[in-house]
Amino acid sequence: MKLHRRKFLCMVAGAVALPVFSRVAGAQAYPSRPVRWIVGAPAGGTGDLLARTVGRWLSERLHQQFLIENRTGANGNIATETVVRAPADGYALLLVVPSHATNPSLYDKLSFDFIRDIVPVAGLMQVPNVVVVHPSVPAKTVPELIAYAKANPGKLNIASGGNGTLGGHIAGELFKMMAGVDMVHVPYRGNAPALTDLLSGHVQVMFVATTSASEYIGAGKLRALAVTSSTRLNELPDVPTMSEFLPGYETSSWYGVGAPENTPAEIVELLNKNINAALDDPVLKVRIADAGGTTLPGSPSDFRKLVVAETEKWGKVIRAANIKAE
Repeated sequence: MKLHRRKFLCMVAGAVALPVFSRVAGAQAYPSRPVRWIVGAPAGGTGDLLARTVGRWLSERLHQQFLIENRTGANGNIATETVVRAPADGYALLLVVPSHATNPSLYDKLSFDFIRDIVPVAGLMQVPNVVVVHPSVPAKTVPELIAYAKANPGKLNIASGGNGTLGGHIAGELFKMMAGVDMVHVPYRGNAPALTDLLSGHVQVMFVATTSASEYIGAGKLRALAVTSSTRLNELPDVPTMSEFLPGYETSSWYGVGAPENTPAEIVELLNKNINAALDDPVLKVRIADAGGTTLPGSPSDFRKLVVAETEKWGKVIRAANIKAE
């Protein structure tokens, strides 16, 4: 009887330990096949190029292909749904972008809860914007822009790459709220046509990525009034930050990596370690700098804190400005 009981206990112990052993063994073997990295934007954009650059580095480092798969539509929600529904085995990753922090407030109903259903893996890059005006606008500083807007309510148009975009639309709404001005938002289908109309003077103001505007600033076709980062930028050292005039104002676009909830912690840690190593690579650092960004290294919990904070911050702005997704 004692022998049978001992065998039974050994079997139970083995059965309990097996899932843990299998999970660890699977994590140690990861990746043993190609990894899909889902990007919710078309090929050629900032986020897509960033994912392809880091993906190539990871492919070489981990000896498996990290394949970029563009799933566009619904402001990134289609891409997110693809990853949420994927097996939690580390073979489906998501490029996490600012729309993941704004969509919960922009859309009345989503089929997922981003904070709950996507586990953060690592941050990648942060990109500040610059506030530019057409030369026809008499303001040469942020205080002058505020004064001009107050003297001419509803006459200045702020262009953006689309309704609900963080860098253009929502950042502009935060400026309007903090400055107490009445300016008209004009959404476009992308930053390129918005910039075209800004350069021609059809619209007067835009919050845009520094890389997109630096050429026109240097040529005198646009006037830079402020950068939206918390500190001044090396590439625009003479341009003040918006917070120098509106204390507390700060907005940047950011990018990172997520995976389905319940992805094994060992796989998340392995990916985080290797992504941070990629961000420390001198060649990749230069490429990120060329894109106007700075690296965003850290732990998965660091990236989670950023996403949660941005979701709360921009949710307040979206609700106050009554912004809805189109």
